[in-house]
Amino acid sequence: MGENTSITVNVGVVLDLDNSLGTKVWLSCIKMAISDFYTSHALSESRVALNIKDSRSEVVDAAAAALDLIKNVHVEAIIGPKSSMQANFVIDLGEKAQVPIISFSATSPSLASLQSLYFFRAAQNDSSQVKAISAIIKAFGWRVAIPIYVENAYGEGVLPSLMDALQDVRVHVPYRSAIPPTATDDQLAEELYKLMTMQTRVFIVHMSPSLGSRLFAKADEIGMMKEGYVWIMTNGLTNYLSSTNASIINSMQGALGVRTYVPKTQELIDFRSRWKRQFQHENPTVIDVELDVFGLWAYDAAYALAMAVENVGTTSSLSGSQTTNASINSSSTDLKTLRVSPRGRELSQSLSGTRFRGLAGDFSFSNGQLQSSVFEIVNVNGEGAREIGFWSPQFGLAKYMSNSTNANSSYSTSRSDMGPIIWPGDSTSTPKGWEVPTNNRRLRVGVPVKVGSPEFVKVVHDPVTNRIDVTGFCIDMFRAVMEGLPYAVTYDFIPFAKPDGTSAGTYNDMVHQVFLGNFDALAAATTIRANRSLYVDFTLPYTDSGVVMVVPMIDSKSRNAWIFLKPLTWDLWLTTSCSFIFIGFVIWVLEHRINEDFRGPPSHQVGTSIWFSFSTMVFAQREKVVSNLSRFVVIVWVFVVLILTQSYTASLTSLLTIKQLQPTCTDINQLLKNKESVGYPKGSFVYDLLIEKGFNRSRIKAYTSPEECDQLLKNGSAKGGIAAAIDETPNLKLFLAKYCTKYTMVGPIFKTDGFAFVFPKGSPLVPDVSRSILNVTEGDEMRNIENKWFGKKATCSVTNPMFSDSSSLGLDSFWGLFLISGLSSCLALMVFATSFFLRHRRIFITIRGSSICRKVGVMLRVFDEKDITSHTFRNKNLGRVEPSASPPCSICLPSPSSQHSNHTNIQDSPFFWEERTIIGQI
Repeated sequence: MGENTSITVNVGVVLDLDNSLGTKVWLSCIKMAISDFYTSHALSESRVALNIKDSRSEVVDAAAAALDLIKNVHVEAIIGPKSSMQANFVIDLGEKAQVPIISFSATSPSLASLQSLYFFRAAQNDSSQVKAISAIIKAFGWRVAIPIYVENAYGEGVLPSLMDALQDVRVHVPYRSAIPPTATDDQLAEELYKLMTMQTRVFIVHMSPSLGSRLFAKADEIGMMKEGYVWIMTNGLTNYLSSTNASIINSMQGALGVRTYVPKTQELIDFRSRWKRQFQHENPTVIDVELDVFGLWAYDAAYALAMAVENVGTTSSLSGSQTTNASINSSSTDLKTLRVSPRGRELSQSLSGTRFRGLAGDFSFSNGQLQSSVFEIVNVNGEGAREIGFWSPQFGLAKYMSNSTNANSSYSTSRSDMGPIIWPGDSTSTPKGWEVPTNNRRLRVGVPVKVGSPEFVKVVHDPVTNRIDVTGFCIDMFRAVMEGLPYAVTYDFIPFAKPDGTSAGTYNDMVHQVFLGNFDALAAATTIRANRSLYVDFTLPYTDSGVVMVVPMIDSKSRNAWIFLKPLTWDLWLTTSCSFIFIGFVIWVLEHRINEDFRGPPSHQVGTSIWFSFSTMVFAQREKVVSNLSRFVVIVWVFVVLILTQSYTASLTSLLTIKQLQPTCTDINQLLKNKESVGYPKGSFVYDLLIEKGFNRSRIKAYTSPEECDQLLKNGSAKGGIAAAIDETPNLKLFLAKYCTKYTMVGPIFKTDGFAFVFPKGSPLVPDVSRSILNVTEGDEMRNIENKWFGKKATCSVTNPMFSDSSSLGLDSFWGLFLISGLSSCLALMVFATSFFLRHRRIFITIRGSSICRKVGVMLRVFDEKDITSHTFRNKNLGRVEPSASPPCSICLPSPSSQHSNHTNIQDSPFFWEERTIIGQI
C-alpha cells in the first residue's frame, strides 16, 4: 500500500471534565464515532484530530477554552459545550471566527433565536417536547398545572413554548416555581412547602438531573409523592433515568416522563455491546454504566462532522488560517485578531446537507436544528421507567409505536391511547389534579356589606362578642352548594368592609379583590359580566338572568261613550255587517217565490230581508223560513252569530269591569327620548349600562333601599323622583313582592347571565361547584331556600294585578266562522239556481230567435212570480173554484188570431200554456 497522505483537521471538544460519569460516556462515544468513520472510510483524504478542553462547568471557562482552540489550535469546528448557557457565548465566537459549533447537549430553545449560520444542535430542542406534555395533561382533563424549572437559560428557555402549548389545551398556570441552580436543600423544601399550600397538584419539572434528583428526594421527604400528586418530567431528567441512582429512582415513584424515542435497531444493539466493552476497558473501576441518548447524539454529531470534513475535501488546506494582524501574539485574547477559518463556510454548508441513519435515528439538520422525532412516555415504577405510550407530532398519543407512524391514524389526545399508570402513592386511580390544601388554610370567601336587600346577603357584627353573623339567600345557596361537593371544603366569610363596618366598595371592587388574591371566592349576588370574566372565573348561575325595569301602573280603562265599539276591531265590524246583509239576500232569494213574508213591494222585501238577518243577532226573527235550503243557511248563521255575540259580551264586560292596568312605559328608549330620570341600586353595574345606553349622568339616580326606590317612583321624574327603577330580575322581584299593587316589571331590557359565585381565574373548584349548583337548583333544596327568604313576601305577588293590553277582537280570530257561513250560503244558492234553471229551461228553448237579454228578462219575471206549485200555496188553494176567464197575463204574449198557420204559434207552445196557467192561477 502507498504512503498515507491524509491531511489532519483539528477539531475541538469543549466539555466539563469533572470526572463525571456522563462526560466520560460522551467522550468515549465521540472517539468511537471518529474511529468508526475512518474504519469504514479507509481511503479518506482527511483525518479529524480531537483537541479536548475542560470548561470546568463555567460559562467563562467554556468561552476561554473555545477561544484558545480557535486562536492557538486553529480548529475548524468545535463539538460542545455541554450547557446552553456555555453555548450562548461559544456560538458568538464561532460566528466571528466562522467555525461551526456542534452541540449535542445544549437543548435550550433560546439558542435557536441566535440564528447563527455556524451553530448546529445535534440534540432535540426542548420546545419540541411541550406538545407531548400538553397532550398528556389534556388526556387526563387536568385544567391547572405549575411548571418547576431551574432559573437559568436552560430552564427559562422552554417556558414561552410551554406556556403556549398549555394555553392551546386551555390549561391555566397560576404560578411558576423558579429554582436557583445553586439552591440548597432548605430552599428546595421552602419552595415545595409553598406549593403544598396551593390547590394545584400537577407539576411539570424541567431542570438538570443533579438539581432534579435533589428536588424529588426532598418532595418525597415532605410527603409530596403520595396519592393525589402528578409529576411530569421533561426529557432533561427522563433521558438520564437509565443512569440515575437507585435511591433517586425510588423517590420518583409514580412520576411520568417524556424522553426521546430511540429505535431499537440491530446497529444500536451491536454498538452498545462494542461501546460497553471498550468503556469497561478504559474505565475498569466503573461498573454497570448505561449509554444514554446524549451519548448517541454525541456519536452522531462526531460522525456527521467527519462526513462533512471529508465532503469539503482538500482543495485548499483545511488547517490554514487568516488573521487581521500576524504580528499579534498567539496568546492574546483580543477578539479583533480572532482567526477566521478559510473553509468554515464550506464546512457549515456541508454539515447542513449531511443526512444519514444515525444511532439515535434519522440525522439531518434544518436551519441548524435536529429534526423532531417521536417521544416516548414513561412511568417511573420499581427500579426504572416503564414505557406506557408514545407521542408524535403527526398523530399525537399512541399506545404502540406502530400506531404513531400509521398514516391512517388521526391526532389523538385520548388517555385510552396510553398504557396503565401507577401514580404516586402506588395508586391506580387517576388524580383529579388539584385538592384543597391540607395545611389548615381555609378559603377566604368575600361577602358584601349592603344596606338594602338583606334577603340576599346580610352581615351583622356583634360588638360584644366581636362575632360576624352572615345570612341571606346567597349565603344559604353557597353553603348548600359547598356541602354538595364530593369532598370537604372549609371556609370563612370575610365582609368586604372598611374598619368602621361600612362597605369598602362596589361589586366590581369586590371582584377585583378576588383577582388580587385577597379573596378565594365570593358568595354574593354577583352578576356574570364579560368584563369581569377577564380576571375571574364564574360558576354556573343560580338565579334568573336579565336586567329589567319597574314602572308605575295606571288604569287605562276608557271612560268615553263609544266604548261599546272597542270589543271588535273595525275590520271585524265591517265583515260582520256585510255578512248580515249577505245572509239577508240569500234568505230572500231562497224564500221569495214560496214565502208570503218575503213578497210585496220592493221596499218591503228589502226591509224584511235585512230585518230578518239582523234580528238573528238576538234571535227575535218573526218570519218563518219554509225552504230547507234557507233553514240550512240559517242554522249555520245562527251558530256564527252565537259565537260573535258571546265573544263581544265577554270582551265588553272585561272592558267595563276589570281594571286595565298598563305600565307608564314599556320601552327604555322612550324614557331616553323623553329625558326621564331613572334609578338604580347604588354600587350596581347597572349604572355603566345606563351610561352606555346614552342616559345623562344627571338623569341617573341611585337608591339604597326598597323604601327609597318606592318614594322616588312615587314622586315621579317631574318631582325630582324617577320614572323607572332598573335592576336585575331577582332584586326587582323582591321589590315587587313588597309593592305589588303599585308597580309592574317590564323587560328584560338588558341581557345578563344571572347571579353566580366567583373564584380566581383557573380555580379547579369551579367545575365541581358548578355541578353542585345544578344538583341544588334541580332539587327541593333550592325551593326550600327560596321559601325561607322570599316565601312570605312572595304571596303578595300572587295578587299583583298584572297589566294587560286588552286589545280588541280581530278578524283573524273569526275568519274561519265567516268562511263556513259563506261557503254554506253559496252552496245553497248554487243548489237553488240549478234547480230553478232546470225547471224553467224551456224558456230558452221556446223563445227562439230572441236575444239573451230577453230570455234572461223572461226568466227573471218568472222568478219574481209566485211558485203556486209550492206546497205552501197548494194548501191555501184547496176547495177554491177558478174563474172561467183568465186574468190578464203579466207576460204579454200575442193572440192566436195574429199568427199565421205557416209557422208554430208561440202561444200554442205547451210551455207557455203551462206558464200562462201558472200565472193565471196567481
